[in-house]
Amino acid sequence: MHSSRLCFAALPLLAALATAPAAASQVSVQGRDILVDGRPFLPRGASGTVRLADLKGVGANVIRTYGEDPGETLDAAQRIGLKVIVGFWMGHPRLGFDYANRAAVDDQLAALRRMVERYRSHPALLMWGIGNEVEVEADPESTLAAFAAVGEAARLAKTLDGQHPTLAVVAELGGTKIADLKRLAPAIDVLGINSYGDGAMSAPARARAEGWSGPLLLTEMGALGHWQAPSTPWGARFEPTSTQKADRLRRYLAATEHAAAGALPFLWGQKQEVTPTWYSLLTPSGEWTESVEAMAGAWGGKVPGGAGNRAPRILSFRLAGADSAPAGTDFRTLLAATDPDGDPLKVEWQVMAETTARSVGGDPEAAPPSFPEALMDGTPTGARIHGLPAGRYRVFAYVRDGRGAAATANLPFEIRQGP
Repeated sequence: MHSSRLCFAALPLLAALATAPAAASQVSVQGRDILVDGRPFLPRGASGTVRLADLKGVGANVIRTYGEDPGETLDAAQRIGLKVIVGFWMGHPRLGFDYANRAAVDDQLAALRRMVERYRSHPALLMWGIGNEVEVEADPESTLAAFAAVGEAARLAKTLDGQHPTLAVVAELGGTKIADLKRLAPAIDVLGINSYGDGAMSAPARARAEGWSGPLLLTEMGALGHWQAPSTPWGARFEPTSTQKADRLRRYLAATEHAAAGALPFLWGQKQEVTPTWYSLLTPSGEWTESVEAMAGAWGGKVPGGAGNRAPRILSFRLAGADSAPAGTDFRTLLAATDPDGDPLKVEWQVMAETTARSVGGDPEAAPPSFPEALMDGTPTGARIHGLPAGRYRVFAYVRDGRGAAATANLPFEIRQGP
């Protein structure tokens, strides 16, 4: 009886404890390490905010945002045990932001103040990401002004919130970029590098050689940037297949782990940038690609679905003839794909116009139009393209295993008006 009364009396207290909000983590920097509540924390995750439970299952512990209001993302991340690098978008000189305009700078700082004051106590918050590639295509004077503004914003964030570090993100390395950032933005604790292709393997060592002594993150990384890829005579870039991308990503993730640098492959989701598949870890219809399998392998996680499934592989993909031909010519594709689990594969073919957008730094692009009427005789090993007017196009193969995974490949081709 006595013990029963004690139990019942304790119920309101237990209920209150169960529903009490979690406390914010104490995040600090010690040498090259990020510490969360005193324990080393090596960020592994991705840029993107969709399907967070799947990303967590892959073995991720963090996601990165770019400047949108982070409230819903923070709440969703907290529910499943992910931390969030909350990005604060800063204006880019190449897009017209003038850092000599003090009123505009003050408005930007006021927006940062509102964000930090609102979310600084959120338990999922890992750090503040101050800007992203503000130096891209800026002249030297504008670059220095932008870095100084990053420094001012970082000081404000640290004044308002002493429990979370600050991160600055640059587009690759080189020149005096790190020296300028250290001089003009000493309140930055962590350096983020967006690096694509084999540069991702050497980025940590290059950053150390250029003088960065604090923690390092590969805040974006991918198999190959479109600006690095070979192109056709008319300028269309050749995108690696999903299999080629995964092979590269495995090497890059191993290198970043060896260098004790955080790694956030880009993009956990899907977007149109050159193509719908170039930077997308997921397909437009939601399947995961082999690069997600590479992430799970590197981080001891499981692919979405958790059944040990492996993605289809592209063995080869090519056009049967030339990639440029006069109007009236049919084009034929030749595809060889396989599935390591023996799953039966289905192939969807798509023809799209080649994009005419010349975006920089991930600027938004509209998806080019599709031409389903041009596809003939589609099979798992190829398709015929017929009846298109003169123009520049790209043919896509989506190879699906029926269990949530897919492989992707595409090739550009041209139909000339004359011979």
